[in-house]
Amino acid sequence: MGIKTYDKIIKITVPTPFPIGDVNTYLVKGDRLTLIDAGINTPEARVAFQLGLAEAGYKVSDIEQVILTHHHPDHIGLLDDFDVDIYGHTYCGNWISYNESFLNWRREFFIDLFRVFGVPKEMIQLANNLDNTLKFGCEKSVLTGELKEGDELPALPGWRVLETPGHAQSHLVFYREKDGFLLAGDHVLKTVSSNPLLEPPSARGAERSKPLLQYNNSLWKVKNMDIQQALTGHGNDIKSIHSLIERRFVRQHERAMHILSMLKEKPMTIFEVCTKLFPEVYKKETGLTLSETAGQFDYLLERGDIQVESIKNGAIYYRG
Repeated sequence: MGIKTYDKIIKITVPTPFPIGDVNTYLVKGDRLTLIDAGINTPEARVAFQLGLAEAGYKVSDIEQVILTHHHPDHIGLLDDFDVDIYGHTYCGNWISYNESFLNWRREFFIDLFRVFGVPKEMIQLANNLDNTLKFGCEKSVLTGELKEGDELPALPGWRVLETPGHAQSHLVFYREKDGFLLAGDHVLKTVSSNPLLEPPSARGAERSKPLLQYNNSLWKVKNMDIQQALTGHGNDIKSIHSLIERRFVRQHERAMHILSMLKEKPMTIFEVCTKLFPEVYKKETGLTLSETAGQFDYLLERGDIQVESIKNGAIYYRG
């Protein structure tokens, strides 16, 4: 895996069992030695992380605080290994400590949402499969402090917090204005699009988020900044982030127009469109593919390109 060094930053890369591949964590030197994101909870990742620390001249006990870009398992997995302060978005709190009530609510949320999307009865229970990745996270960590837009990172003078929801409701990026460095998490990745994922609201009964619309707004926020280099959660660094964001916008709009053409032919549910877009993987990656499809529907609805045609047995049919 190895390490890579920058000005007061060291990248340590560890393996994951996920299709996205390796995940990057970052040591940042400041008033406290800070770890940005905590990798994934597997024996292989733990060994790789410890070897990376040793190569950089440190050990686990040298880390004085952890700051999270977001709550996904491949970014929080080793948190329980540390007895230090942990900072992140308030939404992370439900994910870094085992919370049976929240997990039950999460299952109920997706089962209800799958019905609205038109998922067949025999597949509704696939919502329970969304828990399969939780074993790679942590279960007994607690946020010391919550970060929000405009905050300076604790003990890291010159680093500013920006809220960038979309890929995750908890997603934050961290900006060092003096040299235009961005610790980007999974907000923008160099070789693949970052997936805006559906997630339950913190409170029961609250309206679901629209992650693709949030993600586009967050991309605009970053696009309008003076960023010289983005250090990402997966893959290589990005030095031309503005042109990359432009390409992401174009590709996303093209996907939406493809769906619009399908809905002009006949009314369909989100699930029906999902099966046509992802015929080989929708059963295995149900949450991911439905998130992608629902996001495009939200985009088309926001533009006024599609509308509700009918509701049958709780499932919504849309037409273009």
